[in-house]
Amino acid sequence: MLPIQPQAVQELLDKLKDQELYLHLELTNGAYTFDRDRSKLVASNLIRNVKVSYSHGSISGNGPYRVGLKMPEGWIYAEGLTHYEESETEHAILAGNDRDGKLVVSLMLSPEPF
Repeated sequence: MLPIQPQAVQELLDKLKDQELYLHLELTNGAYTFDRDRSKLVASNLIRNVKVSYSHGSISGNGPYRVGLKMPEGWIYAEGLTHYEESETEHAILAGNDRDGKLVVSLMLSPEPF
């Protein structure tokens, strides 16, 4: 994965809009390593293979970035994004890593289930 290039991500979001896609949205502040330090509050979420279609997608910020997807009834947001998969043209694969390179947030869109 490469550091986010906002223009490239925006072009990909524009290309994927108005399509039925599968969404993977994940956020964790350490749920995978909870057994190492039980004194910290651990929070996470996972949404996988939910069908979505958005009419407008946008990337904003100066890094880390936020991506918003305008749905018919509201918005989906992912904040803290730092990297993307450049070679993907039919999928959007975005991730946010902390200072240690550990995954904190991911947003993926695909015409096929994950």
